[in-house]
Amino acid sequence: MKVSLNIDGDFKETKVTIETPKLDESVQELLDYIKGRETEFLVGKVGEMQHILQPSDIHYFHTEKEAVIAVTTSGSYKLKEKLYELEELLPSNKFIRLSKSVIANLHELSRFEASFNGTLCVHFKSGAKEYVSRTYVNSIKDALKMNRRKSE
Repeated sequence: MKVSLNIDGDFKETKVTIETPKLDESVQELLDYIKGRETEFLVGKVGEMQHILQPSDIHYFHTEKEAVIAVTTSGSYKLKEKLYELEELLPSNKFIRLSKSVIANLHELSRFEASFNGTLCVHFKSGAKEYVSRTYVNSIKDALKMNRRKSE
């Protein structure tokens, strides 16, 4: 990997350009790192009180009555962002979509179990549980490095 840095006082803002023949794991890690640096906090509301939330403290996000809720150890907070916006903001090596209505912090998962209908039930360290819809089962298995070839 070749790296260049150009520092010039005439630049108005920092611009990152990655030129690559393919999107491999090392490039994805760079993108996730850069995205993670941009999202240092989110603002969640409880009533009229606004709270500053660190993404790493959030166990998962889910939709509830057309609102997005961030669940942490200290409580649940209503966010202004939509789930698809959070998915773009948050690093994909730490947060993963479980269903159309849930994004989870991979570091807060404790265990999971297969359901008879092809879904997974994910248990969080907090004791909460959510279900992975069939559409997202393979992506969570990939993220947890469970989709290994038998020859490995």
